Amino acid sequence: MRTILPGIVWLCMATFLDALSLRGQKTEVMETVMRGERVLKRVRRGWMWNQFFLQEEYTGSDYQYIGKLQSDQDHGNGLVKYVLSGEGAGTIFVIDENNGDLHATRRLDREEKAFYILRATVVNKRTGQKLEPETEFIVKLHDINDNEPQFSQEVYTGSVPEMSDIGTSVIQVTATDADDSMYGNSAKLVYSISQGHPYFSVDPNTGVIRTALGPEDMDREQREHYQVVIEAKDMAGQRGGLTGTTVVNITLTDVNDNPPRFTQSIYQFRVPESSTSGAKVGRIQATDRDIGRNAEMYFTIVSGDGMDMFEISTDRDTQEGVITISKPLDYEKKSSYTVEIQVQNTQVDTRFMSTGSKDMATVRISVDDVDEPPVFDKAKYEMQVKEDAAPGVAVGSVNAIDPDGVRNMVKYSIDRRTDMDRMFSIHPGNGSVFLLKSLDREESAWHNISVIATEYSKCNNPRQSSHIPVYIHLLDINDNAPTFAAVYETFVCERTKAGQLIQTVSAVDADDPMLGHKFFFSLAPDGTHRSNFTVRDNGDNTASILTRRASYSRLHQSVYLVPVVITDGDYPMQSSTGTLTVRVCTCDREGNKELCNAEALSSSPGLSTGALIAILLCAIILLMIVVLFTALKRQRKQEPLIISKEDVRDNVVSYNDEGGGEEDTQAFDIGALRHPDAAAALEESAKQRRDIIPTDTLLYPPNCRPAPTAPGLIMPPVGMVSRDNGDVREFINQRVLENDCNPTAPPYDSLATYAYEGTGSVAESLSSLGSASSEAEQDYHYLSDWGPRFRKLADLYGAEDSDFS
Repeated sequence: MRTILPGIVWLCMATFLDALSLRGQKTEVMETVMRGERVLKRVRRGWMWNQFFLQEEYTGSDYQYIGKLQSDQDHGNGLVKYVLSGEGAGTIFVIDENNGDLHATRRLDREEKAFYILRATVVNKRTGQKLEPETEFIVKLHDINDNEPQFSQEVYTGSVPEMSDIGTSVIQVTATDADDSMYGNSAKLVYSISQGHPYFSVDPNTGVIRTALGPEDMDREQREHYQVVIEAKDMAGQRGGLTGTTVVNITLTDVNDNPPRFTQSIYQFRVPESSTSGAKVGRIQATDRDIGRNAEMYFTIVSGDGMDMFEISTDRDTQEGVITISKPLDYEKKSSYTVEIQVQNTQVDTRFMSTGSKDMATVRISVDDVDEPPVFDKAKYEMQVKEDAAPGVAVGSVNAIDPDGVRNMVKYSIDRRTDMDRMFSIHPGNGSVFLLKSLDREESAWHNISVIATEYSKCNNPRQSSHIPVYIHLLDINDNAPTFAAVYETFVCERTKAGQLIQTVSAVDADDPMLGHKFFFSLAPDGTHRSNFTVRDNGDNTASILTRRASYSRLHQSVYLVPVVITDGDYPMQSSTGTLTVRVCTCDREGNKELCNAEALSSSPGLSTGALIAILLCAIILLMIVVLFTALKRQRKQEPLIISKEDVRDNVVSYNDEGGGEEDTQAFDIGALRHPDAAAALEESAKQRRDIIPTDTLLYPPNCRPAPTAPGLIMPPVGMVSRDNGDVREFINQRVLENDCNPTAPPYDSLATYAYEGTGSVAESLSSLGSASSEAEQDYHYLSDWGPRFRKLADLYGAEDSDFS
């Protein structure tokens, strides 16, 4: 209870002291209460202040006096100093520190700031000690009517439908006044209209603009735009108030209150008879005083003798009626037409006009005669003729006339671009088509040509022409004999049974009889009595080949030829004899062939033409690749052995010429190894380099020069030292010595390699160069002397022919 009671007392005291604005004393009292002391000390207010008021827009030259702050501690002895702080203290507001007078230093605007919060205190001038607690006070500005009303927009834009009733709302304008609405009438506004009478009015309190005239006077077609000036005046409209104005642009929107009207009652057009369907005849214009969707209209043909010949539609861009042709015109049949055209709006507003608001006009259309080409009596012609018809036979005829009133003569001809082979001709006068050549249905059953009909005037001048397709169908006659439908590969087993079915054959015929094919098969009469096979007609355009005996021998006869006569059932009857090849083969128990004679197998077809062409193309492509690779390889530049004089290196020159065989006369001559003496002269001359001329001093190096000989002893040159013709090793050693001692040998730091391959073979040379002529009888007994490796060959080729008989 002791805890709760001080808290309640503290809240009550805080509320009371706030009401008195005694913040300093409130703190002291609260501290006393919180300590739980029962004695309450009431502090008397030490100085007096009030809320100050100041008029805005002061125009005087002196500072404007606001009021006076006074403290009980000020005894008039000059020891008290008044101190001011807060908003604008020292700049806008100043205080006399000696007597507490408060002044404003400048003219103030309430619309910028309506009040200022300041704080004041009293201190001792000598000690600086506060004599009074710091206290807040407010300086409020009194408003004067110094601001005119301002509209939210400089220019308003509004609209109202035409034909609206009186008092229809158009738009609301709004104005505001910066003056204080809570003080006097400075901000109380009244609206009025200064321009726009008598069409519009404005509500003085709300600023709502309304129509002031009836529907008959608010017609968009007479006047569409209006400019209205609205005034807003403060001081409730009293004299001396300030005024603001704004402009309101008002537009009357369109309503569908006007029907469309034709610009003229009769329209006349001309159109040539050659115009095609869909061609335009002319345009009809109608006007509507309305705009936009209210002016959209559509046209219809309601009556007249040309309702079936013409159509009318509406151009959505221009709202014009477009008359077009719906059927072909013919001047010779009818030269003029008259129709009635109706126009009306697509959307009708029943408030202003009835649904029957429409307009009518008459349209007269004249058809002009033009020179037309001849017209055939049919869209196409189909003719028939038998394929065996002789040249000159008539196939059929065409007919065309001049549709013009003059009725000029018509001549006929064939477009040779459709008859390149000139198989047909036509009579120029009556249009009869006849043959020029014999035709074959099996080559082409249909022939399509084009006939030209040309109009000729009285002066025999060609004028107009037209084309017509003519389809000629060749009728079939039985002029082809039937043949086998395929190439049959037939075989018969050596061991079989009499009456065994070995093949079923069918036939084909190039003819095309109306009732279909009917083939008959039989064995040729000349082979009936000695045939090994029989032919059985199956009655379904096939035949069965049957054996007549139980066994056949492929060693005795491997192939049998069975002549089969094939006859068709048409008139005149045609027949042919087809030969069926039957091979005799060895078969297993199930009747599957195992082995046939080679002569019979040789008749089997080889590679197809497509396979041969593919192989040939592959060979050509490979050849082209080889030629291209060779050409590229020849164009490749060889890198020089020594690129520059400064580039010195050891070089290895490889001589790897293995020769080109027996027929190569330009390669290395192996005979030099066997007869070195005969080739010595050539070798000595060939050793000399063309770019180096040897001198006496450099002919031989010091260690290779020939030793001095006794007088009278002639030593041959190094290159002419006698050699053993049979010792190749000695020859190679001499060559090495010559190259080592010859300064003109292959150059510089090159390496010439000579290798000894050993002694010869026991079989000596196998080359055919030294062999005898192949026409003489060969003796192979010497093969037994070549050693055990050739003993098998000696036994095979050394034996007499009688050994194999």
